Amino acid sequence: MDHQTQTLREKVIQAKLPEELEEKLLGLLERLNFALKVGAAASYGFYEQTVAYVEWALSLPWNRRSEDVLDIKRAKVIFDRNHYGLDTLKKRILEYLSVIILQKKAQGVTPADSTPPNFTSLKKGETKQEGLLRAPILCFVGLVGTGKTTMAVSVAEALNRQLIRIPFGGLASALDLRGLSRIHPEAEPGIIVKSLRRVNVKNPVILLDELDRVSDERRQEIMGVLVELLDPEQNKAFTDHYLDYPFDLSEAIFVATANNVNKVATAVLDRMEIIQMPSYTDEEKMHIGKEYILPKALQEAGLTADNLKIDDGLWPVLIRPLGFDAGIRTLKRITQGVVRRVAWKILNGEGDKFVVNTQNYREFLD
Repeated sequence: MDHQTQTLREKVIQAKLPEELEEKLLGLLERLNFALKVGAAASYGFYEQTVAYVEWALSLPWNRRSEDVLDIKRAKVIFDRNHYGLDTLKKRILEYLSVIILQKKAQGVTPADSTPPNFTSLKKGETKQEGLLRAPILCFVGLVGTGKTTMAVSVAEALNRQLIRIPFGGLASALDLRGLSRIHPEAEPGIIVKSLRRVNVKNPVILLDELDRVSDERRQEIMGVLVELLDPEQNKAFTDHYLDYPFDLSEAIFVATANNVNKVATAVLDRMEIIQMPSYTDEEKMHIGKEYILPKALQEAGLTADNLKIDDGLWPVLIRPLGFDAGIRTLKRITQGVVRRVAWKILNGEGDKFVVNTQNYREFLD
């Protein structure tokens, strides 16, 4: 047995893998060793294929998970810091966290407080029973710029979980999710397994972003994979075509977003709780612009509040440049443009303090 194959064999034995998977990998390495002896491995590419597969299997977080931080007060601070308004929506998510905390207390588990991230692994042969701790699958539905994706990010931050984002607008087929079988020369795992390897925990928050943007040609097959992902009776044994071994996704929290649900399959909708994202009022946008968007834009540009002041009378112009807009993306883009223009003026020696108002705003906007 060559050095790399022997090293992989030792890693498989030492790793805390499911017993059946360990036997499968050891069997593949034995076949590889035999092929090397008879000189068949190189000619058929069997060596590279087997080594790549074993390395992929070893790199996945079969037993590695992050510890949840289930602190209602901390979660509320995070949501209030990241999102202005949306009180009903934030209350719904905090209610969900409350149920999880009470369930863990009933099981004799003390919820973690706001401590640094902590990762745990099970010993070989151990299983962890989560009981009834199954999260509802939240689907945030609303117009562009209303905070659907950032709300999902805040859910992960509040729970202290890793975040996986899967943009459905870029999926070409269901194979992007489920991977390609190893019998194909260009075989590789799907985006689910790739993302699990990247975050290195089995209980992340998985954001299924923009479900309604799936192409019409591939909609049926992609929705079929989604049903498996979202069904707790099926996702505990999700099988990637490349890995060809079930991976337990039951500890992951799924969050979805969509502009509307007209193009989302009924079977998928049945497995989600739809939460409608409200449009922002002009007053809310003004507050978000002044307290959230402008300070962040200044920080990203290396400026301070002393370098730029936006007069209160100008905000209505920035909020509605082309009429009503439900979200805040346009406001964010315009504010960032003003900040960039100020940065350019500072570097050109035109001053270091600027006040933008209704009289001079055209100097700072295209």
